[in-house]
Amino acid sequence: MAHIYIYSPSGAVRDKAAFKHGVSRLKQLGHSVELDVDALSRHTRFAGDDATRLAAIHRAAASGADVALISRGGYGLSRLLPGIPYKAVAKAISKGTQFVGISDFTAFQNAVLAKTGAVTWAGPALGEDFGAEQPDDIMEACFEDMVSGQGEGAGWRLSAHNRPTLGARREGVWAKDAVLWGGNLAVLTSLLGTPYFPQIKSGVLFLEDVGEHPYRVERMLTQLLHAGVLAQQKAVILGQFSNYKLTPHDSGFKFLSVVDWLRLQLKVPVLTDLPFGHVATKVCLPVGQTVNLLVEAQDALLLWAHPGH
Repeated sequence: MAHIYIYSPSGAVRDKAAFKHGVSRLKQLGHSVELDVDALSRHTRFAGDDATRLAAIHRAAASGADVALISRGGYGLSRLLPGIPYKAVAKAISKGTQFVGISDFTAFQNAVLAKTGAVTWAGPALGEDFGAEQPDDIMEACFEDMVSGQGEGAGWRLSAHNRPTLGARREGVWAKDAVLWGGNLAVLTSLLGTPYFPQIKSGVLFLEDVGEHPYRVERMLTQLLHAGVLAQQKAVILGQFSNYKLTPHDSGFKFLSVVDWLRLQLKVPVLTDLPFGHVATKVCLPVGQTVNLLVEAQDALLLWAHPGH
């Protein structure tokens, strides 16, 4: 059983029924759940004003919990980055607290990595995942592996669209001892040029997004490309890019068009289909952890030693 601390560092909780269901689900899984005093606070679109949400991060770091889990993403962490208690967060991580989240939480994760080198986890949020009518089995299994310290990697099946990349390289280890980093594309791109953008070379960069039309995805990837970030990695892995709508004007331009274009710009491999993003089925990924990327036939594997083990 794990002690899980729920707090809200970004957007205000809109679906309180999902919030309550998520808490109940975590308890059903055998965990002890502690709610931050301001987890359900609201100030305009945010879960409290900036001072309130910074205080929640302080309390999460001081909670002694096994897991500090965000209630939801949304927007709001970017404006808090100068005030985050990075030393306290890193100290909490060193003592065993795993900070877990997705979406807007990318800002926190990469800032912590840039400032301290500490490892956080890209994974579920309370309402979106545990609060779903039927929480995904794979998501829960990966979360439980993370909590128990048993998780040592993530694997997925590569679709046929990866054949050009697979055919150009031998099977085996494609990236060795590389730092895994990234998260939500829009949030990560917004950090470029700031002290909160990690200077990672020879890493494995994973990306996902939601509600972004493929041309906007390409525009953000282009910014990372022109900044030299993508070419410095050992591999770029694209997760799920979901909930966007194509129009007749696109005339065949789609997400895979962006992937094809990106592969032409880079010598490093670009893989797709990572089960991570704003979707029900998602793995847990240690942001800042050293990993190996292996490709065997149609399967890709990210392997790591669990932080702290």
